Amino acid sequence: MGRIFEKRKHKIFARMDRMAKAFTRIGKDIAIAVKEGGAHPETNPRLRMAMQNAKGVGMPKDRVEAAIKRAVSKDTSNYEEVVYEGYAPHGIALVIETATDNTTRTVANIRSYLTRANGSLSKTGSLDFLFNRVGIFKLKKEGINMEEMELELIDMGAEEIQVDEEEIIIQTTFQNFGQMARKMEEKGIVPISAELVRIPTTTKELPEAQVDEVMELIAKIEEDDDVNQVFHNLA
Repeated sequence: MGRIFEKRKHKIFARMDRMAKAFTRIGKDIAIAVKEGGAHPETNPRLRMAMQNAKGVGMPKDRVEAAIKRAVSKDTSNYEEVVYEGYAPHGIALVIETATDNTTRTVANIRSYLTRANGSLSKTGSLDFLFNRVGIFKLKKEGINMEEMELELIDMGAEEIQVDEEEIIIQTTFQNFGQMARKMEEKGIVPISAELVRIPTTTKELPEAQVDEVMELIAKIEEDDDVNQVFHNLA
């Protein structure tokens, strides 16, 4: 029984860590959105999207409202979105998206993670060509007639549509991301989440032991509070 409890406890703590990380990230998204476009979601599409993403990960409404109030009252940090690029060991390319109130701290931390793992930090823009930036929207599958919805989504700008047991995953180009979000709103379609991601144009295969090294480094970087997302070209 003790061993089973330990396994369950580990899963529970891991889920709580992921949730805490998601809440932190969305809190920053809200702060940046409010500073850019104001505190009224009706006139601030980025704030509307951040609030919808908050709902998608189960962030309590009172925490969302508190984040907006802090941003309005300036009782919050001035976050800056900065992208870092580098190599993990064995030549795996990394693009690291951050939202930070101290770029000196953030770059020092990322350089440290990479150096300790025999990786390196690269110049901004040097690895961007290895990734395509695309928009990803996720919808709940329940209650949706895909025969009718598919053509509608394509008209809105969907390039790829994947359907699994619970979700519909829609991919659009970076350029069409804002347009698709707006058209979904007009049609009353509420996504679980909407975000921009980077998909590698080519991937690199490694032996299992080397894969473990790279994934350990990525996990370490993702633990940093300043880091939002880490993208890589590992197969």
